[in-house]
Amino acid sequence: MDQLEEKTLHSEKLFEGRIIELYLEDVELPNGKTSKREIIKHPGAVAIIAITDENKMVMVRQYRKAMEKILVEIPAGKLEKGEKAMVTAKRELQEETGYTCDELEPLISFYTSPGFADELVHLFITKGLRKDTEEHQLDEDEFVELLEVTLEEALELIEKKDIYDAKTAYAVQYWQMKTLLGK
Repeated sequence: MDQLEEKTLHSEKLFEGRIIELYLEDVELPNGKTSKREIIKHPGAVAIIAITDENKMVMVRQYRKAMEKILVEIPAGKLEKGEKAMVTAKRELQEETGYTCDELEPLISFYTSPGFADELVHLFITKGLRKDTEEHQLDEDEFVELLEVTLEEALELIEKKDIYDAKTAYAVQYWQMKTLLGK
């Protein structure tokens, strides 16, 4: 055991919802003392950087109840039980935006809030992006507005705090870096 690890002494499930589970855990700290940890278990998610032939990023405007505001985000969604991230990404891209692509390239995976949650987001970028001929179908409780923005517009949306989540800010910065490097 690494000298920084915390040993779980007891774990109690406090809540099980449609998406998350909440646990209260008693842990032994590296110094031998004990503490409590509130842990959210999440199935994981995907997010997609989708750039059109016109060099615009496909995004969605969506009301986020936890923030009590509308945010502009890249297409994303949670993993279904037993589903591979690539399958989820293709489905979410089509459902949220009406776009499909020839290929999805995995870029990176990252934890959103490792201090209290195990949610792991898998970020992909599209190749061969095109508008799907079939009508896309959002989840019944999902309402989004489709946007296609230039890099300059995306940076302005960050400045105005319309883009205010980490995955989307990361995606825009990745796009900006690739543009500056001429790739």
